[in-house]
Amino acid sequence: MGTPSALCVVGCGYVGLVAAACFAEMGHRVFCVDNDQARIDLLRSGGVPIFERDLPELLSRHRNSINFTGDIEEAAEASDVVFIAVGTPQDPTGGVDLSYVETAISGLSRTLTRYKVIVEKSTVPVRTSTRIRRLLERHRVDPACFDIASNPEFLREGSAVIDFLHPDRIIVGAESQRAAEVLARVYEPLTSGRYYEQPGALRGPRSAACAPPLLQTSPESAEIIKHASNSFLALKISFINAVSTLAEAVGADIEEISKGMGMDSRIGPRFLRAGLGYGGSCFPKDVAAFQADSAQSGVGFRLLDDICNINDYQKKVFVDKVAGALWTLRGKRVAVLGLAYKGGTDDIRKSPSIEVVQRLLSEGAVIVAYDPAAMEKTQTVLPVSDNLSYAHNLYDAASGADAALILTDWEEFKSIDLDRLAQVLRYPIVIDGRNLYSAATMVEHGFTYISMGRPDASPQHVRKSCLAAEPSPEASLSEVL
Repeated sequence: MGTPSALCVVGCGYVGLVAAACFAEMGHRVFCVDNDQARIDLLRSGGVPIFERDLPELLSRHRNSINFTGDIEEAAEASDVVFIAVGTPQDPTGGVDLSYVETAISGLSRTLTRYKVIVEKSTVPVRTSTRIRRLLERHRVDPACFDIASNPEFLREGSAVIDFLHPDRIIVGAESQRAAEVLARVYEPLTSGRYYEQPGALRGPRSAACAPPLLQTSPESAEIIKHASNSFLALKISFINAVSTLAEAVGADIEEISKGMGMDSRIGPRFLRAGLGYGGSCFPKDVAAFQADSAQSGVGFRLLDDICNINDYQKKVFVDKVAGALWTLRGKRVAVLGLAYKGGTDDIRKSPSIEVVQRLLSEGAVIVAYDPAAMEKTQTVLPVSDNLSYAHNLYDAASGADAALILTDWEEFKSIDLDRLAQVLRYPIVIDGRNLYSAATMVEHGFTYISMGRPDASPQHVRKSCLAAEPSPEASLSEVL
C-alpha cells in the first residue's frame, strides 16, 4: 500500500480534534467522526469546542481537508488508517472504562473488507490491543483485513498542537511490520523533516535538521510507555512537593532547591515546580490506571500510592495556609484567581483549584472567582450561590477581599499590576499556590506574601529584621562585630 490517501479519526474530543487538525497540516486528508451531532454541526460551521492555542487557526486553514461526520462506517470505509481517539474515562475501581472504545470498534467491524491499520490513540490499559483483536474476531472480521497498533499521544493542554507537530518522540507499537510501515508513512512529513521546510509550518523546537525520532515497539510496550511516562512526571511533581514541606519546616526556599536540582542534567528542571499538585485529564487518570494495571498483573507498586497521597495532601496544605493567614475562614471574602488545572486551557477536570474552592466553601468562606477561560465550565460544577460568585477580571474579584489566592499559573497572573491589586484588596495578603512571584517583589509592594515551600514574607518581617541587624548607639565595637 502506498502513502495513505485518507485517515479516519474517531472522536472529536481533545485528542481527536488536535490529531485531525495536525494530520491535515501534515498533508493528509482526514475524516473526523463523532456521535455528538451538535459538536459536528459546530465544527462544520467553523466553531471550536475546546480552548487550545493554534487549534482554531489550523482548523480554519484546513477546512477543505477535514470532513466532520457522524457516520463512522462511511469515514472508515474511505480511509486506510483509523485512529481511535474516543474518551477513556476512569471507572469506579480506578481502572479505565473502555466502553467507548468497544462501541467504536464494533462500528468499524462492518467496514473492514480491505486491509486497514486500527490505531489506539486514546490512552488505554496494557493489552487493550489484544482485546480489540478478539472483539473484531468475534464480529467475524477476516484477520487479513486489519492490524492493530498503539500510537500514544503525549500532548500538554495549552501547547498540544506544537507538541503534536514538534514531538520529543513518536511511539509506534505495531503487531506487524506492515502496520509499522504504514504508520511510518503517516508520520513521514515529520520524521523526514519535510514538514518544517514548507511555507507556513508552525514553528517549534523541531526542524529539518533536528527531526523527531520514531521508535517502533510492541503494542504492549507502547501502551505501558504512555502510562509510565505520565506517572513518572507525576512522581517528579509529587517529589518536589514533598521536599517543599521539608523546606518550609527548616526555613529553606524550594525555588532555590528546585533550581539546584534541575541544573543536574540527569534530573532536569521540568516538573520540579512546587505548588498545588497536578490535575487535568491525564496525570490523575493515568496514575490510577497504572495502579489498576499493576494490581491486575499481580505486581505491587506502592510508589504510585505515595504519588497520589502527596498530591492530595498539597490541597490541604494550601487551605491550611489560607486559614492561618486569615485566622478563621467563616465569613471571610476571598479572591480566587484561577480555576483551570493549569494556564492556557479551560480544562477543569481534577483541577486542584476546584478542590481548593470546594474546601474553602465548606469552611464558610465567601469566594469571588476569576479565570481567563474556565469560568463557564466551572459554573457547571460550582454554580453561583450566596457564597460563590464570578468576576469579569482579577481586580473585580479582589475588590474588598480579605486575601487573593493564586491557584492557576496563567500568564495574566504573572504580570498583575501589584499596586492596583494592593489598592483594591481589603488587606494586602496574597497566598500563591503556584509561586509566581518572588517574596522580595511582593514585600516591596506592601504585601504579606505566602507561597509553597518558601518562608512567609511581609513588610513587618523586613522591618523587624532590619532593626535587629542595626546596632544601638550604645553598642560596643565588640558587640557589633
